[in-house]
Amino acid sequence: MHRPDARGRGRPARAATPPDTTLGLFRPVRAADQTPGAPVHFSATIDYPADPLTVAAMLADEEFVARKMAATGALEHAEEIHRDGGAFTVTSRIKMPTTSIPARFRSLVGESLDVRLVEAWEGPAADGSRGSTLALDIQGVPVRVTGTQRLTPTAEGCRETYDGEVTASIPLFGKPIEEAAARTVGDVVDVERRIGLEFLAAR
Repeated sequence: MHRPDARGRGRPARAATPPDTTLGLFRPVRAADQTPGAPVHFSATIDYPADPLTVAAMLADEEFVARKMAATGALEHAEEIHRDGGAFTVTSRIKMPTTSIPARFRSLVGESLDVRLVEAWEGPAADGSRGSTLALDIQGVPVRVTGTQRLTPTAEGCRETYDGEVTASIPLFGKPIEEAAARTVGDVVDVERRIGLEFLAAR
């Protein structure tokens, strides 16, 4: 894949970094806990030993975003980061394997999924806190992930919170894809924590 622009970077995933697929910090609402046909809700938190301004700078760092995407197990990934004053938007394009989708549905989506993740962060408040909107789309698949992220200061540093929904427009086909999309978000969250702590420790 080619470099998208002067501020973006594209590359095949680094084979040296194994994917982190644990979901210990990610809490989707299981089907048994929700109304049939309702969106799958998810939430997550990450605690960092650094203030919100430092963590926000990390989230907008190209090297950090590239390492995070590679560690999710992406086959290919490309990142673009656009800044507007204190605000910034991170757009990640990821080619993911379909191993998380039940085998009976894989013939409908092919050998990989083209995922587009957009995280639009607003500028900081006086205390450094800030919020963002999150949107994840899978090309050719009737499912969409929408949500919010927030950075807030804590006594030890700051906390990043995720909250959102996974919605499929075709219920019969959509449920396995909803669950696969939720797992993708969960992978990103858990990897972000691991890579983020490593990244901050090295600075």
